[in-house]
Amino acid sequence: MSEAAVQEGAAAGTLVGKVAIVTGGGRDIGRACALRLAAAGAAVAINYHSSSEGANSAVKEILALGGKALAKQGDMTADADVAALAEETAAAFDERIDILVHVTGGLLARKTMAEMDIDHWNRVMDLNATSYVRAVKAVLPHMTSGGSIVGLASQAGRDGGGPGAVAYAAAKGAVMTMTRGLAKELGPDIRVNSVCPGMIDTDFHNTFTKTEVRSHVANITPLKREGTSQDVANLVAYLASDQAAFITGANIDINGGLLFS
Repeated sequence: MSEAAVQEGAAAGTLVGKVAIVTGGGRDIGRACALRLAAAGAAVAINYHSSSEGANSAVKEILALGGKALAKQGDMTADADVAALAEETAAAFDERIDILVHVTGGLLARKTMAEMDIDHWNRVMDLNATSYVRAVKAVLPHMTSGGSIVGLASQAGRDGGGPGAVAYAAAKGAVMTMTRGLAKELGPDIRVNSVCPGMIDTDFHNTFTKTEVRSHVANITPLKREGTSQDVANLVAYLASDQAAFITGANIDINGGLLFS
């Protein structure tokens, strides 16, 4: 994150004085979101599970440029860790939380319905959907009017995902449905939206998607490329800000035009 980016974001005043939590913020989309929110002026608490290097280096970048940030390890499938993240963030930054960006999630493994057992199904649902519930419940006592929650869903939640991704797609579909329900439940004080990334250049696809498949998808996408973590972070920062004050309950596609909904 450049000093110019920080100054530009702060000058715009979009998130100055706000306190944000980014779960899964140690790498890829989560890390980009943390840096982007900080560039817009927010104090940021970065949760990570195992990506300590990415989280800690992001904090150093933010602090070096005059921002406020902390990194905290925690498992977002564990109630105690989620509660501690919310409580320590509020204690560190003016006893408030204005923004939750919940990036935590993952495919774990590609398994067809015939191959998977219930343990795999439960683990995928817990990591992607139930962790979202835990995070929202933990931050709500610290949120006041003007708060914003942004979840990470997926294009898989719309189209069912690729081979062996039924559990993952179902979990992301649950995130999308919760987003709609929470928007009605928490409005007008708190807005709730989610983003639905398509093919984004991250470790997720480095691990689970073949190179030839990624090339094919990029070639049939109208914008002729994969997305970047920064692309997603820019959208997340907009949804978190008051610039999106009349948007709630939306699951917004970001896929270069590959899928229209």
